Amino acid sequence: MGRDAILVSCNFFICRVEEIPSSRGCQYHREDLDKKKPVELKMDQALLVIHNELPGTNLTVYWNFDRCYHCLLQVLATVSQSRKAGRPGIAAVAVSTQHGSILQLNNTAEDKEVCRLEYKFGEFGNYSLLVKHVRDGVSEIACDLVVNKEPVDSNLPVGIAFLVGMVLAIVVSFLRFLLSLEDFQNWISKAINSRETDRLINSELGSPSRASDPQPEAWRRSAAPLRLRCVDTFRGMALILMVFVNYGGGKYWYFKHSSWNGLTVADLVFPWFVFIMGTSIFLSMTSILQRGCSKFRLLGKIAWRSFLLICIGIFVVNPNYCLGPLSWEKARIPGVLQRLGATYFVVAVLELLFAKPVPETCASERSCFSLLDITASWPQWLFVLILEGVWLALTFFLPVPGCPTGYLGPGGIGDGGRYRNCTGGAAGYVDRLLLGDQHLYQHPSSAVLYHTEVAYDPEGILGTINSIVMAFLGVQAGKILLYYKDQTRGILIRFAAWGCLLGLVSVALTKASENEGFIPVNKNLWSISYVTTLSSLAFLILLALYPVVDVKGLWTGAPFFYPGMNSILVYVGHEVFANYFPFQWKLGDQQSHKEHLVQNMVATALWVLIAFALYKKKVFWKI
Repeated sequence: MGRDAILVSCNFFICRVEEIPSSRGCQYHREDLDKKKPVELKMDQALLVIHNELPGTNLTVYWNFDRCYHCLLQVLATVSQSRKAGRPGIAAVAVSTQHGSILQLNNTAEDKEVCRLEYKFGEFGNYSLLVKHVRDGVSEIACDLVVNKEPVDSNLPVGIAFLVGMVLAIVVSFLRFLLSLEDFQNWISKAINSRETDRLINSELGSPSRASDPQPEAWRRSAAPLRLRCVDTFRGMALILMVFVNYGGGKYWYFKHSSWNGLTVADLVFPWFVFIMGTSIFLSMTSILQRGCSKFRLLGKIAWRSFLLICIGIFVVNPNYCLGPLSWEKARIPGVLQRLGATYFVVAVLELLFAKPVPETCASERSCFSLLDITASWPQWLFVLILEGVWLALTFFLPVPGCPTGYLGPGGIGDGGRYRNCTGGAAGYVDRLLLGDQHLYQHPSSAVLYHTEVAYDPEGILGTINSIVMAFLGVQAGKILLYYKDQTRGILIRFAAWGCLLGLVSVALTKASENEGFIPVNKNLWSISYVTTLSSLAFLILLALYPVVDVKGLWTGAPFFYPGMNSILVYVGHEVFANYFPFQWKLGDQQSHKEHLVQNMVATALWVLIAFALYKKKVFWKI
């Protein structure tokens, strides 16, 4: 927004305010503003013009987001005193519109609060804050906020995109239904071809090739389980949402990671991917062992695959080679693929060590109706519970220099600014101690609201413990699907039970609040409440997908099914080619949510099309 546009808006406001008794015209206001540097509004900003009509009183304006928990207010502007009646001091500033704002005006000389208000500004809106005495001779002060120019509806493009997507989904579904009626034989042929393709692939991380090593008769007695499309569909949903938010999500705040406690859309995708990876580990491992692969050989494959994931993360995904060659002094060690590789190794080895054949007669045995899927895995559960105990002990009892023991906050200006360098408490301390500041993520999401200055990595060491717990809960989902494969009702009951149980645990840990609980939901920390909350949602999503996709066949899982079958290729590809055309191009207006949204949706859709083409060509990247 240029100078002329701002002056027109201010003139419009000031002339409107002539109706307010304390305002006596607008010509001199324009002159005052002409002397000031114009404010250019960017995305997610509004213009606020502060009018100080208090004679002999300079004002300091403090500001912060209402979502910034227990934060120090930051100086927004200083407004000089009114020089004479009808000629107020004026300051024009840009304020953020992403969240609600807290404004506090203090008498600069006495540092005494004059007034305080909370308001949610709208993008590109124009507002005036009038600070004045209620009437002459009265010491009471009023702060009136006036809307000069209505803001734009920045969320409208998201609503339109959602409606268009829904319409397209309905149209495609209807066309598929018509085609199935008119050409039933063709439809059957396509379904058969699809099943043939499914048999070529194992897990989303690839799987070892067929082996002829001798195995106990119990393993060779069972046929390999059929591939479950709901698992690939869920993985694809998480992956495509991950691609979209990584590309920018239209620059909307709710498509970015939460600054500290709480959840946004972006915070959902990675844990769901970890959860469904756990499900695939059990399904794939059971299939491989039934086909005759030895445990020793499978252990080597697991170790090699984990090593490759970690290396791809460190040397391919993390560095930005457009900025120059890799510098080991500043190379980031943690990362998404590194977290996946470490989690995959621990969970896969754990399941391999205690692997047992899935009972064929489970459907007819009364004991299988209850807790066989849990009791048969008691060693794994014991290990995971001990691991979680380690996380709790380190998080709440490890002494951190200069920080309170058990601190879970963001540091920076949070908690009144008392613990500026304590971001993440024990989690941040362990990473900085073992890996070093230079090898951690340098731009954590906590810097957005809390102005943190220390390096903090959301994929750090302590958080990996809870990602292992998340993957193990995914393993539990896989066991339910196999142990009760002939009992659709039993599967759905268990999914619902796990979803409700984990949800209740989350409520107890968080006290159903964002910041006041024992252990808040926090993606940066990968807190245990974050794991239970997202696992609860994952079980409920499978509760919906399994009957619709696999039992009734009402939905094939398209288009999410295709990227779900080639997830590593899509993830690595979208990271490597993020800055190249056609995934990114120069926008006409860099401050437009609409243009960013279109670009990010096109880039995401291209990866869906690439995955679809590769699926049809039977090309799958297995590592």
